[in-house]
Order: sequence, then structure tokens, then C-alpha cells
Amino acid sequence: MTFSRSRPALFALACLLVLSTEVASAAEAPNILLCVADDLGYGDLGCCGAEDLRTPHLDTLFSQGMQFTEFYANCPVCSPTRAAVLTGRYQDMVGVPGVIRTHADNNWGYLTHEAVLLPQLLRQARYDTRIIGKWHLGLESPNTPTERGFHHFQGFLGDMMDDYYTHLRHDINYMRFDTEEVHPEGHATDLFSTWAAEYIQGRKDQEQPFFLYLAYNAPHTPIQPPADWLEKVRQRAPDMPLRRAKLVALIEHMDAGFGQVLAALDDAGLADNTLVLFTSDNGGQLDVGANNGPLRDGKQSVYEGGIKVPFAARLPGQIQPGTTSTFRAMSMDLFPTLLELAGVDCPHAIDGCSIWPTLSGHEQQELREFWFFRRREGGLRYGGKTIEAVRWGDWKLLQNDPFGPQELYNLHDDPLEQHDLSKQNRQVFQKLAAVQRAEIQRYGSVPWQKPVVASESAK
Repeated sequence: MTFSRSRPALFALACLLVLSTEVASAAEAPNILLCVADDLGYGDLGCCGAEDLRTPHLDTLFSQGMQFTEFYANCPVCSPTRAAVLTGRYQDMVGVPGVIRTHADNNWGYLTHEAVLLPQLLRQARYDTRIIGKWHLGLESPNTPTERGFHHFQGFLGDMMDDYYTHLRHDINYMRFDTEEVHPEGHATDLFSTWAAEYIQGRKDQEQPFFLYLAYNAPHTPIQPPADWLEKVRQRAPDMPLRRAKLVALIEHMDAGFGQVLAALDDAGLADNTLVLFTSDNGGQLDVGANNGPLRDGKQSVYEGGIKVPFAARLPGQIQPGTTSTFRAMSMDLFPTLLELAGVDCPHAIDGCSIWPTLSGHEQQELREFWFFRRREGGLRYGGKTIEAVRWGDWKLLQNDPFGPQELYNLHDDPLEQHDLSKQNRQVFQKLAAVQRAEIQRYGSVPWQKPVVASESAK
């Protein structure tokens, strides 16, 4: 099935119509636990090939469900991918082409008022919706979690923490319980894991299904594992470089926390009726020791190491355990997948397509003809411009430097992106360049800065 990019709304609608007939009714809809790690590299789990770290809980989760080896983040940085997950749209179409930050002169996104978020639609199916952890889609009203569909919020609004224990960013406390500023004590990963486990335990014997979006800030910088976790790694691998040891400890600590959350599902008797999904918002950051497997580059890059990420899903009785899929999907495809499983119709056009047929063991056609990746950023390196990539089959055209040339790779023949074919294959180059330009024009219809009201413009 091939669709023209000149008809994006019809293309998205067609994707939504490719639905499995085995989805439970809304009355039987499963609970949903969606966990998104922060900057976790493609190769930084034991189940993804890492040999120098131990992630038993995530390894077990991946083995109990279906692991995707061709799953992509929408963007190589945080906010845009999170916007894509929660809206089912390419991030530029909801006003988040880059990172949302504290200071206006370094802010590159504003979630549009028109964007419809996943919890808003799940509430129509009586889901209790909660986010625990990192929000990163707005620091103030009207773009706070409880104003954009979540019943409750326990976590922080901002882009990152300058310290995992103080939880401050630029000396500002963005930690909230719903709308109230709070000052909890402890390592952020421990807090989020404990809060998630407590929430799940509180759902025992509840008829209403839940959607829990657990968004860790680990293993994002600062690489600050608890001292005892770092000591475990140092004792086990004394020759491991300190930079890598700290990151390994931070990941292992997160794995243990997520194990606490999974144990809560078991203890509450909810594991058999809970879809658990785990992924990352982008590739790992190389200069802090991340492992993106053999892939080129990492976070902030549209080479494969910046956008290919771990992903697995588990739902006993519906997703075959111990399976691996090479089916290609990306962050925004989770939105229609979860709606389909919950029995909720999406009333508007989106860019994402459900992967439930693949998860439930059925053949599925490729989700889209062209795959787009884009990121806007400031500073001297980017100057407020963008980097981007478009994939078509095995071909990938990218511009990883806004001031550099476009490069063309064939990922089948050259998965590590070592041989630029832009001069040898001008026909493919020109085709993809034209497709990319058209997509950029489509994005131009959506503003990505905070609307200026009359009173502000008069200042």
C-alpha cells in the first residue's frame, strides 16, 4: 500500500483503518504502562547487546514480549519525541521542533493549543491517566500535564535536572504534585519508581483501567548514580573507565527501579491485564560514555545512533513472548496503537500508524512510504536552524549540520552510514530532497513559539 505525501490526511486515515479485529472492547481494555527513558542508547541494555552492564528487569521484560530492532525516535532530542509520543504527530505539526527550555532566548518549541494528547482521548474510555517523571512539554499554564489531559502529575516540568537530589534546574524548582510545587527528598529515579509502584498498588481491585506514563530522566546528564550503585560497578569491573562506570551505574539503578514497578504490577494482580511498553526518547549521549551499538553517532544527531532506540511491548495472552520483530516503527506510532487497544477512535488526522497488528502476531504492510526526522536548535552550531533526515526504503537522505551538505546513504548496503552516495546517485538524491522540501513546507503552517498577546506586544 503506497500513499502520496501530497495527501497526508488520507494517508494517516488509511493507517488508522488497518486495525486488528482482536482488540478488546473498551469495557475490557487493558491497563497501559508506557515507560520512556531519557537518552538511553540503542546498545545500552543487556538485551540489546551490552556486555558490561546488568539490566535483569528490562531484559526479562523484553524476553516476555516482543522486541523491535528497527524502532526509531521521532527526534534525536527530548521534547520533540515526547510531543510525538503523546500526539501521534510529527513534532513540527504540534509546534515542538526542538527542545522546550526555561529561557525564551534558548527555547525552540511551544505545544500548540490545537494538539490533542493521548490522555485526553483515553479519558473517553474511562481511563485514569497519570504522568510520573519528566514532562518537558511546557513550564507554565496552559501547557502543564493536568491541563493537557492527565488526571494527575507527579514529577518535574522542565528539560532536565542540574542535580538528581536537589531536583533544581537553573535554581528553579519544577517539581510538582498536580499543580502544587513540592520538595521531595531523594534521588529522582528512586522517587519516580516509588511513586509509580505506589500508584499501581492503589489500582488493585479498581474497575477503571489506568494509563501510567512513566518518564524517567535517567540516564540523562548529569551522570549521577547513587554512590552505592557506582561502587557495585567499580567492584565488579575495576578496569572500566570511570565515565562509563558512572553511566552503567545510573542505568542499572534505573533498571532496578523499573523492576520495582513491574513487581508492583505482579503484587497487585494486574500484570496479566497490563500492556507494558518501554523505549527511549533518543539515542545515547556519546561524550558521557553511552553505547549505541555499532550505529554511527548518538544523541543530537540524525545519523542512526541518534534516532534508533530500544523498544519492547508485553501483554500476556496477546503478545507472543520471546519474539523479535524487524518491523519498522517510530515514537508517534505508539499513539494510535494505544488508542486501538483501548477501543478509542481518533477523531482527527494524525501521522502515526498503529503497530498493534504486528504486536499481536499478524502481517502488516510498511507504515509509510517516507519517514521524516527533524530537530531545531540554537547556539553557534545550529543558529536556530534545523537538521533533518528522510528515509525511503533503504535510502536515507540527511543533513546533520545545518551549514553542511546533504548526504545520501543506502542503509541496506551501508548500515553504518560510511559511504555518501549523493554524487553517485543523483536521481534518488533529487527525489528525496524534493520530498524533504515539501514536508518542511507542511511544517511551516504551525508556529513553534508562544503566541504573543496584545498586552505582551505592547511592552
